[in-house]
Amino acid sequence: MARVRVLLVEDDLRVARVNRDLLERDPDVHVVGSAATCAQGDALAQALNPDLILLDVHLPDGSGLGLLRHWRGLGRMTDVALITAADDEASVRLALAHGAFDYLIKPFTGARLADLIARHRARRLPGPGAASRLDQGRLDRLLGLSPPAPGPLPRGIDPHTLERVAQALGVSAGPVTAEEIGERVGLSRVTAWRYLEHLVRSGQAALDHQYGQAGRPVKLYRALPPGGAGG
Repeated sequence: MARVRVLLVEDDLRVARVNRDLLERDPDVHVVGSAATCAQGDALAQALNPDLILLDVHLPDGSGLGLLRHWRGLGRMTDVALITAADDEASVRLALAHGAFDYLIKPFTGARLADLIARHRARRLPGPGAASRLDQGRLDRLLGLSPPAPGPLPRGIDPHTLERVAQALGVSAGPVTAEEIGERVGLSRVTAWRYLEHLVRSGQAALDHQYGQAGRPVKLYRALPPGGAGG
């Protein structure tokens, strides 16, 4: 899995540091640079060519919305998520109209940021020359379309806990055990195992077995792309 290269454009150094720490909890996310102004952000975006830009709306030398509009005018199609304290509907609509990939309202949680990264990964297409065809499922993920609503959950499976487990699995660098997921989400190994097994049954995760020299094989879980099958 290729690392997600992120550029932060945020004038509040404390907020930028917190966002960097939240992002880099995922070993497959690398913050390649940080800017405090529109001018710095524009220069770093051109120099670093990041995969994803987290852009504050209110910056000392201008508006993040204006910078986003500038990038789109140049044909730069990098995913940009706007981050701001502005929670009025007009600001959100304007950001989306200018091509924002996502819009986060301060303060937001680490889980919401992890969801943003997971959805960015789902949208990424193979680079030029990659031997991969674009099918409907891949296109739907690129467009940010949601899959059909799932059926009722089995007894004992809480939807919010399931979402947290799925997010933790989705941002994992590779196959993980139930114990590892439990530690990340704050669940016991047995509870994490139950939720992971549900994800396997519902086609959202794959189960592998790692055989050692002795004893039981270790169960390893990995996330599957929406609509995809494990290989």
